[in-house]
Amino acid sequence: MARRTRRKVSTRDLVKTLILLLAIVWLCFLVYSIYKKEEIARRTVHETQADLAALDARTQTLSGTVGDMDTQRGQEASVRETFGVARPGEDVIIVVPKKDVPPPPPLTFWQKVRNFFGL
Repeated sequence: MARRTRRKVSTRDLVKTLILLLAIVWLCFLVYSIYKKEEIARRTVHETQADLAALDARTQTLSGTVGDMDTQRGQEASVRETFGVARPGEDVIIVVPKKDVPPPPPLTFWQKVRNFFGL
């Protein structure tokens, strides 16, 4: 049987191994930072697309409003909504919101006893 001999590990081999390990860790860190930047870019693209869709909807709404402003009826409706005016002879109804009534204070023990006996 052949005997296995252990080869002595030289300092030079240890330094090379350490440098390779550091290079691998550094490259992993670089890849991870690129991944995070790409994730941020994707999220930003989705947010920007949502903003664009909202702006497109707003543009269509404003286009319709501008189209309505070309007619006499549209101008009158805009003035009525903006300033709350009425034609001569029209009645204006003002709806007043209901006032909140605070709840009565809770009864004390002795008030409950008096109420129980009808005093």
